[in-house]
Amino acid sequence: MKILLFGKGGQVGWELQRSLAPLGELVALSASSQNLCGDFTDPEGIAQTVRAVAPDIIVNAAAHTAVDKAESEPDLSRTVNALTPGVLAQEAKRSGAWLVHYSTDYVFDGSGDQPWQETDPTGPLGIYAKTKLAGEEAIRATGCRHLIFRTSWVYAARGGNFAKTMLRLARERDSLAVIDDQVGAPTGADLLADVTAHAIRSALQRPDVSGVYHLAAGGETSWYDYAGFVIEFARQAGIDIKVAQEAIQPVPTSAFPLPAPRPKNSRLDTRKLQNTFDLSLPHWQNGITRMLTEILEKSL
Repeated sequence: MKILLFGKGGQVGWELQRSLAPLGELVALSASSQNLCGDFTDPEGIAQTVRAVAPDIIVNAAAHTAVDKAESEPDLSRTVNALTPGVLAQEAKRSGAWLVHYSTDYVFDGSGDQPWQETDPTGPLGIYAKTKLAGEEAIRATGCRHLIFRTSWVYAARGGNFAKTMLRLARERDSLAVIDDQVGAPTGADLLADVTAHAIRSALQRPDVSGVYHLAAGGETSWYDYAGFVIEFARQAGIDIKVAQEAIQPVPTSAFPLPAPRPKNSRLDTRKLQNTFDLSLPHWQNGITRMLTEILEKSL
């Protein structure tokens, strides 16, 4: 079996290189790859790559994920998040390959307090959100066999993330203000990659599983409680933390105005995925604890 992976340099793409390698021959590309085009601003080049590699599985971990920059770069966001994924889907349909694609909780409007199900009406608020939904729609419109995984609050030990930012600020400042009216589940790139590999194995035996799935860690938290968990973990680990726990202040989203709107309700109902693929998704604290242990060991 041959697998073609786009976006190998991102947090999810990096973990996918590990999780997909045992499944077959893996061709992993980034936007700067030389011999084959991995640049999603070049849809025709991407189509030529798919035809040259002739994969059984196409995994797309490439995206324009800078949600605020997307507001001022709508054409770029549309090309990378919608047009080129649609081209991938057309090539997958032509060749009979499976397409794996990652989407986001941002396709919903963030209202209410119930976890979003796959069948709930979408309502994207910003350019990033709208182009990610357009990418989903373009894939479905081709009729290709696909797995679309909507996820939220993605992090990894490699690269920057919210936890690392909180740890840095907690060591520098006497007080912190953290948003407390956005709720979701921090989801590790390693979890996304491992579930993807498992789902691909199932999909190859069961074509009927083609569709959209919500994939996020178990449980829920706010950014405020997430920050508190991270900082207290570091304190207990012996890290020199300047800010006192009571000096971490909860504030509303409006305290930090940004170009792109953020959904307040990022909860995702993952029962469809768990039932279809016979999986149990770990609580978000499990992955964060593992990630913190890794990054704190490196800092000591």
